[in-house]
Amino acid sequence: MSFVTTFRIARPAVAAFAAMGVLWGSFAADLPDIKAMLDIDESRLGALMFMTPIAAVIAMLVAPMAGVAFGRWALPAACALMCLGFALPGQTASLWLFPLAMMACGAGTGLTDVLMNARVAALENARGVHLMNLCHAAYSFGYAGGAIATGALRSAGWSPAWVLGSMALLAALVSLATIEQDGRIDGLARPKGKGAAHLGLVPVIGGAMVLIAFLTENAAENWSALHIEKSLGGSPADGAMGPALMAITMGVARLFGQGLAGRIAAVWLLSGGAAVSATGALTAALATSPGMAYAGFIVMGIGSSVIAPTVFSLVGRLANPEARARAVARATLLGYFGYFFGPPLIGFIAGQFGLRFAFVCAAVMLAGIPLLARVLLRR
Repeated sequence: MSFVTTFRIARPAVAAFAAMGVLWGSFAADLPDIKAMLDIDESRLGALMFMTPIAAVIAMLVAPMAGVAFGRWALPAACALMCLGFALPGQTASLWLFPLAMMACGAGTGLTDVLMNARVAALENARGVHLMNLCHAAYSFGYAGGAIATGALRSAGWSPAWVLGSMALLAALVSLATIEQDGRIDGLARPKGKGAAHLGLVPVIGGAMVLIAFLTENAAENWSALHIEKSLGGSPADGAMGPALMAITMGVARLFGQGLAGRIAAVWLLSGGAAVSATGALTAALATSPGMAYAGFIVMGIGSSVIAPTVFSLVGRLANPEARARAVARATLLGYFGYFFGPPLIGFIAGQFGLRFAFVCAAVMLAGIPLLARVLLRR
């Protein structure tokens, strides 16, 4: 199957992934200015960001019901809510209102994340083609684009309100491509007379691997700009290039992973990715210049790129067919604890021990991926 045909099949999900990438890339690159706007340290900023995962988890719990209720409009509606949420954090410097704005970001992201991953799993199994790496590559390229554009806007003197508002509008335009004639996500409804237990341990083990991958990946993306600017003395443009380079690397690597997914055993793909990513995290921790930090983030991006897409595809393949969408949704919920709790956790560690030690902790966490991969495949 040609790349064009594959892209056409995945178009609605690709648009959702790309829009989310634009929003989080912009937020990560604008984090130094947000910190300055709030006039707080990393530890306190991390504490304020804990409201994001709380809202996200609640949204993820109701996402299957929302997907059933909204039918073919579920994914476009979730994307619209997400874009609206990201327009809010830059509008206030109040320590009371900022967490509420972050809750809106978390709720929109959590809802969209479950629905777009479930949509990809449904498309993969209906068409018999691997799409996860392509869709996650769209997130990475969107993230890089959002970070680079934000770096340019920050250098031009734009405030967080204008930066985040403009990028939210751009993401909303991208989200229009999520609209499709029949975008229903089958398999989200809970079967009558059955409990959640029949999903088994496959989404739990898979979700644990995604948790580690997203915790380290998103923490690095969110705090790399601050690490380069604060620890290494880089400029705002230098700082924005940290998350941008990592995201571009992950996007390119995921496109290659699209072709490797069926040729290399999943356990080796996951183990190798974790080892490479840990090496990159340690390089970033030991960096003495922005250039060395860039090298670390590039290596980290190459390793991290294959972990989450491979796990999501495994969960979709190993789950019972009638519960496939719910299994992927469950793995997404568990995995995205790492996505949302990663940045505030790293912020807390950085506030206590410094950003360098925080990246060392990320490398240590990645050691759990090979062990969990073997446990999952034995199931």
